[in-house]
Amino acid sequence: MSGVDAQRAFAARIRQPAEQPLLAGVTAERMAVYEELFFNNIEGFIRGAFPVLHRLVEADRWQRLVRSFIAEHQARTPYFLEISQEFLAWLQQGYVAEAGDPPFILELAHYEWVELALDVSEAELPTQGWSPLAWPLAYQWPVQRISADFQPSEPPAEPTCLLVWRDVQDKVRFMQISPFAYQLAARLQAGEASEPALLELAQQHGLNADNAYFNNAKTLLEEWHKQGIWRP
Repeated sequence: MSGVDAQRAFAARIRQPAEQPLLAGVTAERMAVYEELFFNNIEGFIRGAFPVLHRLVEADRWQRLVRSFIAEHQARTPYFLEISQEFLAWLQQGYVAEAGDPPFILELAHYEWVELALDVSEAELPTQGWSPLAWPLAYQWPVQRISADFQPSEPPAEPTCLLVWRDVQDKVRFMQISPFAYQLAARLQAGEASEPALLELAQQHGLNADNAYFNNAKTLLEEWHKQGIWRP
């Protein structure tokens, strides 16, 4: 076996210790040290990034989730800080639900990942326009309320719209917003100017684009301006 083949065999065993054979000349006890260190490192990063999800999933199921991720997912980055993004990608693309899994697992995981993603983002606040550190989000489930004491079995009739941003003190903040405010935020984030965006939204929602309408919108935009979310 060549050196490259030995490395591949070693990596395969690390990823799937129950399915892959031991390397020649390596005892099970010695290999178990590497297997445990590898799994515990990956699991620790995932648990730290998704604390609510970790608390809601039974211990055995959590172990299976992490082991399935390790075995099945081909990571695109070597950076530990991006393991959470890789885990989220696996949940969205390769995860297979089991009986008893929370129905909101994908949205809750995304919501938890957003905080870390914004916290470590290298983007900077702009001098004009929508901040790349402000993300309007819409979920089917009320993810910001989910906890050990609140685990809904059915999604509410209305979506949950949130605005998550990193402020000038580099603190990640969360705000629940109306569907209208979410649509406006999404348009501003896409680079639209505020006035044409407001005019089109008024038409879509059957609202009169009168002074009262624009005054209310101005109040909202001024608040976003104060919070460093949007700058005219």
